[in-house]
Parts: sequence; structure tokens; C-alpha cells
Amino acid sequence: MPADVDLRHHGDAEVGPGLVDLAVNVRPGTPPAWLAALLRDSVAGLAAYPDAARARAAVARRHGRSPEEVLLTAGAAEAFVLLARVLTPRRAVVVHPQFTEPEAALRAAGHTPDRVLLTGDFRLPPAPEDGRAPEGRAIAEGTAVPGGGAVLAGGVGPEGTVVSEGGAVPEDADLVMLGNPTNPTSVLHPAAAIAALARPGRTLVVDEAFMDCVPGETESLASRTDVPGLVVIRSLTKTWGLAGLRVGYVLAEPPLIARLAEAQPLWSVSTPALVAAEACTSARAVAEADAWARDLAVERDRLAAAIRALGPHVVPGARASFLCLRVPPEPGGLAVRAALRDRGYAVRRGDTFPGLGPDWLRVAVRDASTDDAFTAALKTMLT
Repeated sequence: MPADVDLRHHGDAEVGPGLVDLAVNVRPGTPPAWLAALLRDSVAGLAAYPDAARARAAVARRHGRSPEEVLLTAGAAEAFVLLARVLTPRRAVVVHPQFTEPEAALRAAGHTPDRVLLTGDFRLPPAPEDGRAPEGRAIAEGTAVPGGGAVLAGGVGPEGTVVSEGGAVPEDADLVMLGNPTNPTSVLHPAAAIAALARPGRTLVVDEAFMDCVPGETESLASRTDVPGLVVIRSLTKTWGLAGLRVGYVLAEPPLIARLAEAQPLWSVSTPALVAAEACTSARAVAEADAWARDLAVERDRLAAAIRALGPHVVPGARASFLCLRVPPEPGGLAVRAALRDRGYAVRRGDTFPGLGPDWLRVAVRDASTDDAFTAALKTMLT
């Protein structure tokens, strides 16, 4: 694991007794009563070994896929680990800033991934008219990267990792991993820009853990079967409040799904998790999630405007259940985070995301009263 950032630091490490949790992106008030009742009832079947057939079929129907294109996993994190263990890339690339577990899983499996750093508003370059992405370019020696610091000589980052800037993926990369919408930036990339990264012989992994935050799930690739080498990973833990249950799934071509299943421990997805997967991919659940996403969008935009009015930069166009913001160097992100904690608010630090730095914070969107109280506390620190 590289020494530059702690890839295994996550929002749950920020929370604690007496703190208002703005660090974890799980939807408040979940699981809903109807889902909790199903989970309680599933306990009656715990004497039998889990059977994933019904849940697998339900996920397949949800995305218009065949069951052979679906693998249920113990959350998205297991999916990243399975991919890292099964694939043997010559050159793996992780597009940052994003959820750090994909890179952590690759490194734990013995790979040394390169990093592509999205700059500016953290958006992928638009898809070229010919459908091909531009070739990567290395950051020159001493070039500043978002959040401060500099890349080492020749564009070489920590432990020999080559870094490319501006979202330019190296043409010879045979494994590319990115998120959409991206954690922590909340940016939603156009599906066309992501699909343009596909190449013959390249595996393109898209983490869509927060796609159900987007009304209509526009820009999702989960139902696409025409993109070569595409792997889509989904999580049900955020919207449905199932982080403690661990449930997610992989969508990919049948041969890769079969390889991942062979590497997966037997019965790694529990019976309650399978019940949740079936229920949360039903038409009723999809409609409920979409209604929540529409309400979320209104509150998220309101909170973003309130924070911007105080001075911090908020990454524009947020589409997930959180905001990514940069506070001024004085007082600085670490000081603001500590002061917020003293006032009873836990927010996610940004300096453990490659491509960000100590002045960046991630803040979950909650209900209006909680968001207003947080904004008031933030105002006292910035003024």
C-alpha cells in the first residue's frame, strides 16, 4: 500500500458517540419498514445454505440482463477484491479522485495501478467524435496536483506509480476503474464519455454504487451489453441502509462472471442479503428509490448554494447523496473538520482521496433541519 494516502480510511472512521453523522453516505431512516420486515422474516430460513438463484434472476430482470451476467456479492467491496484477484492486467489504471477500495484491492492483490487524476471540476473529457479517448500524458516534474503536493520526476507518483492528468487514460491500459457518480466528488460522467474508454482487450470497471441517487439513473451503463469489456458494480447498501448486511452485485459478460464466481468463497452472500437484493431490485423499490432521488436533488442543491454563499468551493453539478467542498486555506480543511467535530458534526476528510488534499471535505446531504444546523456551524468557523 502506498504511503502517500491511507486508502483504507473511510467515512465510518469519522463518526462517534454524540456526533451528527455527515461522513457516511447511507440514506437516513433506512432500511424502510417493509424491507426490515422482510429481513426479520428471512431469519426463519437461516438453517439452510443460501441460494442465490431468485435474487440473481431479480437483478437480471432489473437491468434487462441474463442471470449468467450477474454475480451477487457481499457489497461492492467484495466485487473489487474478486476482480483484483481474478484479473491479471499488464497496466491497471484507477481514475481519481474516487472511492479508494478499487486501488486498495488491486494493491493487496499484488498489482501496482497507475493513477489518472481528474482536475478542474473532476469530469472526464467528452467523448471524441470518433469514439476514442485521447492518449494519456504524464504530469511534468514538480507539477502541482489538486490539493497540493507535486508529482515526482517524469510523472512518477508514489512507489513508482505513473500519474496522468486531465482524465487522459493511457492507451495501453488494459484495466480501467472509475466511479459514476463518483465518490467523493459527486460528479456524474456522461455514459458516452465512459463508453469511449472501452477498447478490445481492456476491462472497463464502473462503480455505480450511487447511481440510484440519480433520478431515472441517466448515464447508467448497467443495462448496456454493447460495450466491450464492461463491468458494472452496484451496491444496495447506501440507498437502502444495508451497510451492515453487505449486499451488492456485478454485471459483466458471462465468462468473467463465471471466473469471479469461481474465486468467490462459497455462500459469501447471506440469506438475508439475498432477500434484500431481490426486494431492492423490484419495481416497487426502484420507484421508491427514484422518488427519494428527486427529493434528494432539491435538498442537495439547496445545501450546496448555502455552503457556496459562505465561501467554500463546492464541486458543481453534484448528483449523488453528498457534496465535495474545498474550504479556504485559512482556516483550512483540517482545522474546520476538527472544529466541526467539537461542535458535534462528523464530516469526511478529503486528504485520503488521491487527487484531493487537506482543504477538501465530503459532506453527506441530510434533511433540511440538519443541513441548516450544519451550515450555521460552518458559518461560525469561516467568518
